[in-house]
Amino acid sequence: MQFYGIVIHHSVCPSINGKGYDFFITRNGTILPSSEQTDPLYIHICLEGDYSVRRFEYSPSEKEQLFLLGKLILHLSKEHGFRPDDIFPHTVSCPGAFFPWTQLVISPEDRYH
Repeated sequence: MQFYGIVIHHSVCPSINGKGYDFFITRNGTILPSSEQTDPLYIHICLEGDYSVRRFEYSPSEKEQLFLLGKLILHLSKEHGFRPDDIFPHTVSCPGAFFPWTQLVISPEDRYH
């Protein structure tokens, strides 16, 4: 199946409501796959947490969660044939105004994340 990229959510998004994602990454680092495909064009990944609140530093578990997100993006992009930087926010307010996009460094060439 051809996907065009990944859509990122956070768990306080009102449209998530326990569904609406293909993978859920918990704060403790568990990746939970959905039993049903969400969207025929994009893979949806939801992170547990609220990124609409400004933080100046992330906890070790939040940093691990972002690291796992990056690894999952690399894996899915390779498996489904899209570029790993084809990542999109769900909406203007999801995954939150303060989602740390700059900390989500993905480079399959030098395996840096």
